[in-house]
Amino acid sequence: MPIQTTSVQSNAVGTRYALRYQRGVAAFRFYDQFAGNIMSASQYDLEGRKGMGSTYTFQFASRMTPGTTALSETADIVPQIIRDATATVTPTSRGEAIKWSQLLSVESFMDEWAQRAEVVGWNAIETIENLAIAAALQGSLVVRAAARASLDAGTAGHTLTEAAIWQAGALLADLKAPFYMDPNQRRQWMALYHSDANYDLIHGGNVVNAALYQDKTILFNGEIGQISDFRLLATPFAKVFYGAGATNASSNASTLNDTSALALDTTFVETSSTNNSAGRHLMVGTVETANTFYDTNETLRYVSGTTTVTFVGAGANGGFQYDHANGETVNNSDNVYPCLYGSPESLVKVYANDVGEFGEMVGPLTDGIAHTWQSLAWKFFGGYGRVAENRLIRGEYSSSLDA
Repeated sequence: MPIQTTSVQSNAVGTRYALRYQRGVAAFRFYDQFAGNIMSASQYDLEGRKGMGSTYTFQFASRMTPGTTALSETADIVPQIIRDATATVTPTSRGEAIKWSQLLSVESFMDEWAQRAEVVGWNAIETIENLAIAAALQGSLVVRAAARASLDAGTAGHTLTEAAIWQAGALLADLKAPFYMDPNQRRQWMALYHSDANYDLIHGGNVVNAALYQDKTILFNGEIGQISDFRLLATPFAKVFYGAGATNASSNASTLNDTSALALDTTFVETSSTNNSAGRHLMVGTVETANTFYDTNETLRYVSGTTTVTFVGAGANGGFQYDHANGETVNNSDNVYPCLYGSPESLVKVYANDVGEFGEMVGPLTDGIAHTWQSLAWKFFGGYGRVAENRLIRGEYSSSLDA
């Protein structure tokens, strides 16, 4: 009689946890929506040679000059020259892993493998989405009412308004930026921004809310309505330049004085206790002043304390989401909220077929001489790129919530 063993169903075990990984991966994808141009590449070319290449080049041809003269009866037409240009996208690689002792799984009442597979999936999509954010928001086309460090939550002209969206639409139209054509053949762009910025837009009173227009062509994650040619996507997962705006009237300009400020901690030590309770939040991280972004910046709500601060954050237990290094900035300056204007044809995405569009889970694995260690990992080969600077605009705004 054949005996059923765990090894017979090893693929089913892997599939079970892969589904939990996929649940994490599907948790949020927002900036990825701007990458309608997708290229998948095999690690083997048509002749069987290994290699997916290190760069991808996109070519553009100029338009012809409009004709201004009548045809001659004695001389031929002078041919025009069509010029070309290229844009290059360079893929990269990412991957992370977690490892724990078998004893932890033996003693736990929880399904450790399944929970960790979902956590790994969250980490994968957060990391890959950060690649999309960097490509989407690091362009040279920027609109804002003042320099980033001067955007003030208390100044009405610095917040996201209907007029600001119409202005961005006029600029994209002037630059002949490509549209998305919906099933009704209407020209559409997208505007993606944080829900804090949405507060000011909604209270302007003129947003056509999704609950009112009940349009079956609502296709994009987080969409709440439409202004001009833009579908509006508001999400708390959008990029924020924490503490990068105007200095609070009661300023806290401090740094971490804590050698063990770790994820899930609910307290931290800082060098100065001045004005901890002033303003809406405390920012911890590195202030983003230009086009270098810091993925572990976060914002906290002050609760109590002087140099030892108790706070509420966005971590799983209400603490830190990430580990922080001693000396990082702590401030209560206004946040700056970038709004990305463009279409699904604004970015290009490249990925290796071998690991998939959103990475591949590796494991569950056991190792060690006595197989006393267990691990899960993920990996991704690919990246995002801007194919033309006239396809995306970054608007920068404050939010009156910070005032």
